[in-house]
Amino acid sequence: MQIKIVHGKAVMPHIADLARLRTDVFRAFPYLYEGSEDYEVSYLATYAQSPESLFVLALNGGRIVGASTGVPMTDASEVFKAPFVDAGIDPATVFYFGESVLLPAYRGRGLGVRFFEEREAYARRLNRFDWCAFCAVERPKDHPLRPADYMPLDEFWGRRGYAHRADLRTMLAWQDIGEEGESEKPMSFWLKRAR
Repeated sequence: MQIKIVHGKAVMPHIADLARLRTDVFRAFPYLYEGSEDYEVSYLATYAQSPESLFVLALNGGRIVGASTGVPMTDASEVFKAPFVDAGIDPATVFYFGESVLLPAYRGRGLGVRFFEEREAYARRLNRFDWCAFCAVERPKDHPLRPADYMPLDEFWGRRGYAHRADLRTMLAWQDIGEEGESEKPMSFWLKRAR
């Protein structure tokens, strides 16, 4: 396994592979994302526009098998900034962790921990953030597509020092598997002091 760190536009040669990876991983519960690689390419390109964005790439034999993203919240979409503004938290004090995606065969090897470590260390090096934050989709416990063996990541995030902030919420729209079109999903944030 190799970990490769890239910033801003340096990610462009990897965008197509990242789009495929994200589409594959997010099809599983809890995201159930019907998405398209074209949309993912467009989404990832917005991260590439930020010179201070971070991409942590996990490669096996040159193939991307996992990735994690981060960006100053001021460079993130309004849908992510708005809950912080509404709560009186300046987005300029927040480093936002986009997503971490990892193919199932590579889970349980410490890469999820490494993704958090790399993003937190980068936020500290930038030396102007009070918070590291990410958000996660909320699905009902009785969701019909929830696998019987599904384990939420709440404990993993808590062990990393993140606290759930149910008061920081947003809505994000995407098309679920089996849906005719997009529908909004509730998302809530998890925060940790950056320094």
